Amino acid sequence: QVHLVESGGGLVQAGGSLRLSCEASGSIVSILGMGWYRQTPGNQRVLVASITSGGSPNYVDSVKGRFTISRDNSRNTVYLQMNSLRPEDTAVYYCNSEIVSRTMGRVSSYTYWGQGTQVTVSS
Repeated sequence: QVHLVESGGGLVQAGGSLRLSCEASGSIVSILGMGWYRQTPGNQRVLVASITSGGSPNYVDSVKGRFTISRDNSRNTVYLQMNSLRPEDTAVYYCNSEIVSRTMGRVSSYTYWGQGTQVTVSS
């Protein structure tokens, strides 16, 4: 069993900052790509930022220069530092990770999701 647990969401005024964390736990062999998605009511979940196992980041244009994704492989954790937040950043943020795990002696790869954390930016 593998679990992703997110933390760090909340309410912040426009221009403020938040830092999201997502820790993976369980029978983990290795963690490949990690990322953050967000979803607003009535819309699909969309990618915000991702980071490879080697640490190369990728961002959607709307957050470039404001958000920073990073990972701590020793802690199986991915972070999203969000600065200069805007009301349009308001959404539920989900972490996502492709994880190789071992279950009953069998090694397999699967994409896991966190439970989501609400980020609300007031104007």
